Amino acid sequence: MRSDCPVSYALDFFGDKWTFLIVRDLVEGKKFYKDFLNSKEGIATNILSDRLKKLERNGIVESKVYEKLKTQKEYALTEKGKDLIPLLIEMMVWSDKHHTGLAVNPDFIRRANTSREELISAIRLRLD
Repeated sequence: MRSDCPVSYALDFFGDKWTFLIVRDLVEGKKFYKDFLNSKEGIATNILSDRLKKLERNGIVESKVYEKLKTQKEYALTEKGKDLIPLLIEMMVWSDKHHTGLAVNPDFIRRANTSREELISAIRLRLD
């Protein structure tokens, strides 16, 4: 950690785009390594593996053996990871406001702008 500043800490942890995109994918319902590889941003396998390990080490993500296929891991957000949902929502609202042409669901933006807490609760409930 570079300093005791909270912004600096967050940037040290989330300073690359891949970390937050993996969290986004988990919020969207992706659970398996191959699901993350198939995201449109095109993450390389070595980077994906590194970021998943980092997220697990830091308590954001947990993995378990997938019961239907024992050679596969299933990933999920921990409670600490779910605490990032409001940040993701704020990033999406900000991006929608300041950049036209992004693929943001208008209903999502309306819900985020009228009732953020209800939206956060609904997403958390879906993930549980």
